[in-house]
Amino acid sequence: MQGSGADSGAGSGAACRDCLHRFPRGTRCPKCGSPRIVAHAELFALHIAHIDCDAFYAAVEKRDAPSLRDKPLIIGGGRRGVVSTACYLARVKGVRSAMPMFKALALCPEAVVLRPNMAKYVAVGRQIRERMLSLTPLVEPLSIDEAFLDLAGTERLHGEPPAICLMRFARDVETEIGVTVSVGLAPNKFLAKIASDLDKPRGFAVIGAVEAVSFLAPRPVGTIWGVGRATQERLARDGYHTMADLQQAGDAALARRYGAEGLRLARLSRGEDVRAVNPERETKSISSETTFDEDIADFRALERTLYRLSEKVSARLKAAGLAGRTITLKLKSADFRTRTRARSLDDPTRLSHRIFEHARELLMRETDGTRYRLIGVGVSDLSDEAGADPADLIDRQTTKRGVAELAIDRLRARFGTDAIDRGILIDAPARPSGKPDPAKGPISRTPPPAAPRRK
Repeated sequence: MQGSGADSGAGSGAACRDCLHRFPRGTRCPKCGSPRIVAHAELFALHIAHIDCDAFYAAVEKRDAPSLRDKPLIIGGGRRGVVSTACYLARVKGVRSAMPMFKALALCPEAVVLRPNMAKYVAVGRQIRERMLSLTPLVEPLSIDEAFLDLAGTERLHGEPPAICLMRFARDVETEIGVTVSVGLAPNKFLAKIASDLDKPRGFAVIGAVEAVSFLAPRPVGTIWGVGRATQERLARDGYHTMADLQQAGDAALARRYGAEGLRLARLSRGEDVRAVNPERETKSISSETTFDEDIADFRALERTLYRLSEKVSARLKAAGLAGRTITLKLKSADFRTRTRARSLDDPTRLSHRIFEHARELLMRETDGTRYRLIGVGVSDLSDEAGADPADLIDRQTTKRGVAELAIDRLRARFGTDAIDRGILIDAPARPSGKPDPAKGPISRTPPPAAPRRK
């Protein structure tokens, strides 16, 4: 990790994150005196990075409203909604993403709450993405505010090793765009993703190949992506609490007990990950999912989360200039059984209300009393956005709603979140045959979007 290892070998050394000066070793920059130093035995040899914006939505809002900078800020819906992002002042009080808003406000009643302004966030995300692409064409976006990069072979082009390019990138994004990022540098994607979270915010952490096994050993099994609370409980029952437990068990034992998933756990516990960084043009699908703190059977609760996820997928599609023909709903039940249901559209879409409506119809069929621990929605069969969402000559209302959504995006990007309000559920149709929600009764229709309000 950052600062560990002897400063020896081809990749060894230290660098200043402020002036980018390179030097053999030390705790302060000998050129500018800054203490913001990164020192690692493999610093100048590694080329896989994970870049993650710090509390992105909140950071953009604080950039645009300096009066908010010293206040806890939560981006999310009303009291019955959930937290999309919380700034670090709110996180200190225990507020976390996906937390119900009423819980967040109980923990931090003094927080300022703003509704998400996805159009504005997409615009800023595109600025940051363009800067990533100036470093390397091998950029794999995970969302509008994070991505993997592979900078192998770029040293001759840029005249400096990947580590320095990444430090320059982080510095320039902060000074010129006004938001901060954290960078993880490692030999593979799994370790880079862990590294980017070690020193937030404004972090730059390194995990090298030599130290991977020892670094991971004391960490909980939940460090592995895809291992949620229920999986951790199952592993704990079987005696696996830390990465060291998985390392000691070995491939064969874990494969016998958990099949292919066991092999994945064994390899990642040692920091082994052979996945390549796939550039944006090779993206086959864009999706978003969330795991609940408690299993949920209630249709209304699932529906609200599905709408939030649909907006995230829509924002990512718009940021990437893509649209898709296939909508996929993913559900994972309390007993870890996964259900995936898909629907193909006649024309590709990038609009949140279309993604939500089709996914919601799929969800209706699966709301049968089963308790779910995870819900997700994705769009695949991707193409350029140029042919997306054509005018519907039969259903004019659908066309009007598409035009309204894009207009709302533009207004929010220009005037801010409060320029126009949009309901959590847009004209949600009733459940089939008028069936009520098992717990909450029939869903009432939400009024159409309000007219723009001048500021």
